[in-house]
Formats: sequence, structure tokens, C-alpha cells
Amino acid sequence: MDITPLRANSRVLVAALVGTSVEFYDFYVYATAAALVFGPLFFPAESDAAQLLFSLMSFGLAFLARPFGAIIFGHYGDRLGRKSTLVFSLLLMGISTLLIAFLPTYQMVGWVAPLLLCILRFGQGFGLGGEWGGAVLLAVENAPKGWEARFGAAPQLGAPIGFLAANGLFLLLGLWLDDAAFDSWGWRVPFLLSAILVGLGLWVRLNISETRDFAEAKDTEAPVAMPFTRVVSQHWGALIAASAGVVACFAIFYLSTAFALGHMTTVRGIDREPMLALQLAANLFLALGIVLSAIWSDRVSSRFVLGAGAAATVVLGLLFGPALAGGSLLVVFLTLAFALLVMGLVYGPLGAWMPTLFPVQLRYTGTSIAFNGGGIVGGAVAPVAAQMLTNMGGISLVGLFLSAAGLVTLLGIMLGRPIPVPSQSRW
Repeated sequence: MDITPLRANSRVLVAALVGTSVEFYDFYVYATAAALVFGPLFFPAESDAAQLLFSLMSFGLAFLARPFGAIIFGHYGDRLGRKSTLVFSLLLMGISTLLIAFLPTYQMVGWVAPLLLCILRFGQGFGLGGEWGGAVLLAVENAPKGWEARFGAAPQLGAPIGFLAANGLFLLLGLWLDDAAFDSWGWRVPFLLSAILVGLGLWVRLNISETRDFAEAKDTEAPVAMPFTRVVSQHWGALIAASAGVVACFAIFYLSTAFALGHMTTVRGIDREPMLALQLAANLFLALGIVLSAIWSDRVSSRFVLGAGAAATVVLGLLFGPALAGGSLLVVFLTLAFALLVMGLVYGPLGAWMPTLFPVQLRYTGTSIAFNGGGIVGGAVAPVAAQMLTNMGGISLVGLFLSAAGLVTLLGIMLGRPIPVPSQSRW
């Protein structure tokens, strides 16, 4: 296989990969802490299950913030350019994550503690709302013909890399510290270290140029004054289809990570370290799925691969709940590994598929709003709904949420159609 396009665009691909790796590290650090320690540290409640539910609800708050970030960052990304907007989104995410490391707990300041935590969680989500769409466009809008899906997969690989770094660090801390030290100050370390990673991401992104497609579009047509208004009024069908198209990947990931970790350690009494190690191993299948789906998409089409992944998600839902309900750790591992492999099929090709639904002048806004809007259903609702079902004794039914998510994504893929604009001739 000729790898000349990869070498010629290595700086762009590294910028897309490093930036999203940092962003997802920040995001997953919170997810892991929410599943392990935030419940008793920040939320008063009568039971461990209730504390975990409140903690997961604070986790879901970021998904409500992400569409607002998508609108704001999308506006400036479509008007001023991808590069500068991506720098500011990364900076906001990094500052919000770092400040969480210095928060007092509920036992120290009462209700102020969860309030501050939720404010910073909102800041995390607001920053990430402008990250994914911009990083994807940075890669895809510089991709040579026939390489769109493989270039678009570079930002997607930031998800497993960020997850490995976040959960790997929590695992090391758990092995090094006793429970008292971990609950007292150990959980703060990953949030502190995010400052180093954000600095690296900023350095990489400040040393790249604007994307080719955006520069060409700006030379031939003035930027749209209000991208959000134009997207909603003239491209609402594509917006709905694209939003539905991302539901499955969010649902799979957060049920396989945040919810599964919280359930197995809190309800089934599995030790923290073995469960973190199990999830780290399963996460490798997500990276594998992303790479395979990207290569497959460039050979057939991203739309076809997404459809195959959505169908596999429906099947996955029938297996997921029963496996967590009574399966051994081996069964749980195999289930999570299969789940994350399937996620690769519905996540890897998104970077090549979603931009085709919107014109260049509206791509940042359209893809960002759709990605984060779908994330509200797949990411924010899924863990909370699953935990509520568990509290009612319905863990075996949790997987049905995945089946429903797969059907929603399949419908979105069927409805979404590329738009015939000159600047998309490469697609």
C-alpha cells in the first residue's frame, strides 16, 4: 500500500490525533472518576447506588453543554477557520479539567462542592463541543482522493488513546495507593497531569496551516454570516440524519466504560484494579475496529460500513445485559471487547461520512451540532437510564438500549445523503 499521502500530511494527521487524544483523555478522566469516587466525595445520598446515579448525572451534564459549544465554535470555525477555533476549544477543555483537581469535597464545603464540579464539567463539555468536528475537518479537508476515511479516522483514534491514558493512570494509582490515599488525593493526579498534555496539544496545533477545502471555499465565496441559522433552516434533514447516525457509537462506548465500571465495582463487588485492567484490554479492540473500518470504508463506502456497524449494534444489545448480569469476568471481557470492536465500525467512518452531508461553509457547524446532539441521547441518557434500570432490578434489559440505538443509527444512515457541491468533488 502506498503511504505517500500519510507522509505528505503527517503534521496535519498528528495535529488531529494529538488534539483529540488530549481532549478525550480529559473527558474520560472525569468518566472514570465519576464511576469510582465522585459519588461519595461530592454527592450526599442514602445509598451507594444513589450516589453513583448522581455522579453519572454530573457526567451526563457535559453532553448537554456540548451542543452549545458546537454552535459557538462551529460559528467561528466556519467563519474564521478550523485552526484557531481548535486551539481555543482545547484550551477551554484543558483549563476546566485542571481546575477539577483543586476542588473541595462535599464534606469540606457542602453543596458548593457539587455546584463547582458541575460548572467545570459544563466547561469540559462546552470545549469538547467544538473539538471533534474541527479535528475531523482538519484531517478530511486535507485528504487526497480515496483516503478520506483513513484520514478521517485519525481523530477517532484519539478516543482509545485518551481512554488508555486515563484509565491506565487510574489503574497505576490504584495499584500504588491504598484506598484512603486514593480517595483523599490520588484521584486528583490525572486531572493535574492534563495540563502537560494540553500544552503538547496546543504546541502541535499552533504549527499547522488552514485546511485546503476551507481556504478554497473562502477564496470563491464569502463566509456565511450565521452558520447555525443556515444549517437549521436549509439543512435540517441532514442535521437530523447525522445526529441519528452517531447515537450508536456513544451508547456503546459509555455503557461499556462508565456504566460497566460503576456497575461491576459498586453492584457486583469486583475490585477496581481488575476491572480497569479488563477495560484497558477491551479498549484495544476499539482501536482495531476504527482502523479496519477506515480501510474498509475507503474500499467500499463509509455509509455501507456504518450500516453494517449499526446492524451489529442491534445484535450486541441482546448480549450485553445478560453478560453483565451474571457472567464471569471472562464473559464480561469478551462482551466488552466485542462491543468496542462494533463501536469501531460505527465510529471510525463518521469522519468521512458526516462532512459529505453539509457544504464546506457550514461543515464545522453542521458536523459539530449533529455529533454532539446525538451524543445527548447516546452518551448522557444511556448511562443514567442503564443505572436506573439496574436500581429497579433490570440489568438484563440494559442492552435493549443498545439495540434501540443501533436502529436509530441505521435509520439516520439510510436518510443521510451527500450533497452535490463542487468542493466535494473529491468525495
